[in-house]
Amino acid sequence: MNERAGLWARFTESRAFLPCAGFAAGIFAGGVSVLYRLSLQFASDTLGHSLTFIRKNAGWTAVWFLVLIALAGLTSLLVRRQPLIGGSGIPQLECELHGKIKSSWLSVLLCKFAGGFLCMLGGLSLGREGPSIQLGAMAGKGFSRFLRRGGEEERVLISCGASAGLAAAFHAPAAGVLFCLEELHHTFTPRLLLPLMTAVLSADLLSVQVFGVGPVFQFAPQTDFTPVLYLLVVPLGLLLGVLGAFYNAATMAVVRFLQDKSGLPVFVRLLIPFLMAGILALCAPSLLGSGHNLVEQAAAGDYMLEILLLLLVGKFLFSLLSFGSGAPGGIFFPLLVLGALIGCSYGVCAVELFGLEKDLIAAFLLLGMAGNFAAIVRAPFTGAILLFEMTGSVHTLLPLLAVSLIACATADALRSAPIYDSLAARLNAGRRSEA
Repeated sequence: MNERAGLWARFTESRAFLPCAGFAAGIFAGGVSVLYRLSLQFASDTLGHSLTFIRKNAGWTAVWFLVLIALAGLTSLLVRRQPLIGGSGIPQLECELHGKIKSSWLSVLLCKFAGGFLCMLGGLSLGREGPSIQLGAMAGKGFSRFLRRGGEEERVLISCGASAGLAAAFHAPAAGVLFCLEELHHTFTPRLLLPLMTAVLSADLLSVQVFGVGPVFQFAPQTDFTPVLYLLVVPLGLLLGVLGAFYNAATMAVVRFLQDKSGLPVFVRLLIPFLMAGILALCAPSLLGSGHNLVEQAAAGDYMLEILLLLLVGKFLFSLLSFGSGAPGGIFFPLLVLGALIGCSYGVCAVELFGLEKDLIAAFLLLGMAGNFAAIVRAPFTGAILLFEMTGSVHTLLPLLAVSLIACATADALRSAPIYDSLAARLNAGRRSEA
């Protein structure tokens, strides 16, 4: 017994410990993320079947609104029980890693999982990626507690879980590592990098067994960008930087109003987007949910410019309301959808004005997603690599990097704070005032 304890003690002090622990944490966190993704797919399918039934049986519309009220009530119970599940979870994770908050990993994991499922079932415009990162991080923290690790080692395992959660959610292991280094830690060290790499490896291996090896999106632009086409990337990057700064300002304004100044109870705050989802289900169902189908349809050229602009405004407003209410869900994927609609609109205009090939529309759509992410989150390399992994399009990798850097620099020039930094600062200020 003493010999085993001695071997374990020597192993935990060796360089191999954290990479091995990261691999194991990746399995745990990746498993949670995979289950969450499956649950949201079920919720999305159930929502689709329900809306199809209601369109054929209008008399059930009132019943659906009663269901939405019940979903808002259940979600509010979860948020009141565990306030740290509100929003995407990434600002909470940043605060946790910097020692500013301490969360109950099991409570956050269970409540966030259930809350995200209820919001997707109701059709709110929220994403799975932020919650997947928080769920993965809490799984990593739970694994750390199981191993009885603390301090820096616990922070590393929490980071491993976060990276694994993103990798499993998007089938994007490289983006999972980059996001953790670029957004959460703002530093690159071998002691952190190796465990992150083993964590995303195990998480992605697990995800592939369930969802297959295909990319998240089914379109992959094959256009080779000539020097002339790169000239069109510059104004797109500038436009995305300006719109990204506006998005950040609008999001923080809505969050502060609904959650800090309005004085509305949690249930009433959450009821607003749930009821709006019910109204949109009757007149604009394509705006419901995260917006994955919206991106695929736009890439296929299913929308005229006027429709794209209407969808952009509608998705923007509904996403603001959904996230600003404090519902458990992220802005990660909705902001990619907004970028896709901006890029697609830009591509349609470029094709019509300059007589370019229509295949370029899908390429500009992809650039719009990366640039919008970079401008809002201020993580240009993560944005470029993420969209590369989500489509598998080698031809657009350099343009993705170019538009991301331009959009990021533009937003910086406008002195727009990164969205997750602003949300984390608000969270810290709120906890200090409570103390």
